[in-house]
Amino acid sequence: MRLIHTSFLFIAFNFFSFSQTPEVQLKNVSDTILNTSRSLKIADPFDGIKTMQKLFPGKLYHLADKNTFISWTCKNCKPASFIDVNGVEGDQLFPYSEGVATRLLSNIDYSDSKGNQFKILTFNHSFYDEDGLQTGRFLGGLLGIAKFAKNGTSWEMKSFQPGVAAFGAFAQCPTPKLLQIGEDQYAFTLLHVNGGAGGPFEGYLYLVAGFGGKYQPILEVPEYQLTNVASTTWTSSYAIAPDSNKKYFRDIIIKTNGSFDKAAQAEDEFEVNLPAEISTMTKTKKQFNFEIERRFSFNGKRYNLIGKPIVKFSNIK
Repeated sequence: MRLIHTSFLFIAFNFFSFSQTPEVQLKNVSDTILNTSRSLKIADPFDGIKTMQKLFPGKLYHLADKNTFISWTCKNCKPASFIDVNGVEGDQLFPYSEGVATRLLSNIDYSDSKGNQFKILTFNHSFYDEDGLQTGRFLGGLLGIAKFAKNGTSWEMKSFQPGVAAFGAFAQCPTPKLLQIGEDQYAFTLLHVNGGAGGPFEGYLYLVAGFGGKYQPILEVPEYQLTNVASTTWTSSYAIAPDSNKKYFRDIIIKTNGSFDKAAQAEDEFEVNLPAEISTMTKTKKQFNFEIERRFSFNGKRYNLIGKPIVKFSNIK
């Protein structure tokens, strides 16, 4: 019986060993992949993953849990600095010297007022990992963007920017959402959320748009979201100002709704940075709900808060 048991363990061990995910390999690619003037034409039907392979021709992996990515390195590339909005580990130098894992974030379709059809591919770049993992709580995923226009039966790349800025946590950029901010003018919103273990998870809203010949963040909205706190929580929504007569870069309205419970503060493990608009009320009232409306306007370079926020309170105790 002992011999049989030992043999079974040996077989089981070998099956377990060979069933593990193989080590992810890097493929060296040419430094031409960073050329923002590259031309690329894709035949219809358009496939996002195959198009990503043409832009970043490394080794394609399909791992468990829909973990699909391209693994590559570029020995001749000159790394450039990109902002990581976490601001903890500094800027990111891309392409990474350790190697790169590139994943498809989104494949967005839209049409303009003249019926022209477009596709926007967004990518997430993270540091190479031999197991195909994404790690680093305060490390953002670097956003990349490629825009295509329909021309007959094919799609032609009109703009390409391998790196914009890094957002999110654990090297995972949040999925961009398309927002029309002017006449046939579109941008992307990203909800960046991060926080320490067991502490508050703070959310910031970012707007990324084509401006000055490149995609770049032109709006940062702090105090957009807060979760994982016992005494207070809030969420927000955004909308284009309906009364704006601006052709481009129209005003953006942010509405924040939340609640506060003074009795629950005893359960808070960390100190919370409360919005200035409600801080006085938290000192004199035990409980209340609140709504804060903020308006942001473009000043020629970026969006800034204008006027005083409109604050409303309810269920005050």
